[in-house]
Amino acid sequence: MSYALLKMIHVGSVIVSYMLFFLRGVWYVQNSENLHLRWVKILPHVVDTVLLVSAITLAFIIQQDPLTHSWLTAKVIGLMVYIGLGMIAMRFGKTRRMKIMAWLAAQCVFIYIVLVAVTKNPALGIL
Repeated sequence: MSYALLKMIHVGSVIVSYMLFFLRGVWYVQNSENLHLRWVKILPHVVDTVLLVSAITLAFIIQQDPLTHSWLTAKVIGLMVYIGLGMIAMRFGKTRRMKIMAWLAAQCVFIYIVLVAVTKNPALGIL
C-alpha cells in the first residue's frame, strides 16, 4: 500500500472518528434515542481500529518513533488524554455535567492533536 493511500485512510478515519464522537455527544446533550441504535455502538470501534492500525503503519513506514520524535510523542499523549476524556464523556462520568464537561474538554484535546499533526511541533499545538 502506498504512503499516500495510507495517509488518506488515516486522515479519513480521523475525520469520521471525530464526527462520530461529536455526534454522539450532541445526541447525549439532546437525550436522543439515537444513542441506543446498534450501529452507533459498533461503528466507532471499527473506525477507531482502522485509525489506530493506519497510525501505527504510518509511523513504521516513515520510521518515526514516538519516543524519539517529540511531535509524535505529543500526539500519542494527547490521544491517551482524548480517549480518557471520551471514556468519561460516553460511559464513566458520574453526572450529566461531568460527562458534558469531559466531552467539551475532549474537543479541545482533539484540536491540539490536529495542530500538532499539521505543524509537527508540539509547542505550536498549544498556541
